[in-house]
Amino acid sequence: MMQNKYNPSIKCSVKECSYHHGKENFCSLNEINVGKCKSSVDTSDATQCASFDKTGVQ
Repeated sequence: MMQNKYNPSIKCSVKECSYHHGKENFCSLNEINVGKCKSSVDTSDATQCASFDKTGVQ
């Protein structure tokens, strides 16, 4: 599902995501949704990219 263009405002190094731009460490979405992993967030480790979509590439 990789798109030809990437969003230079969203950096991403998660190659397992279908929105990761293959040649650059950027996301191809126009915007992302950031969620939290627990009820109270005090570090970035407690957040996640809720727009993540697992790619079929292994």
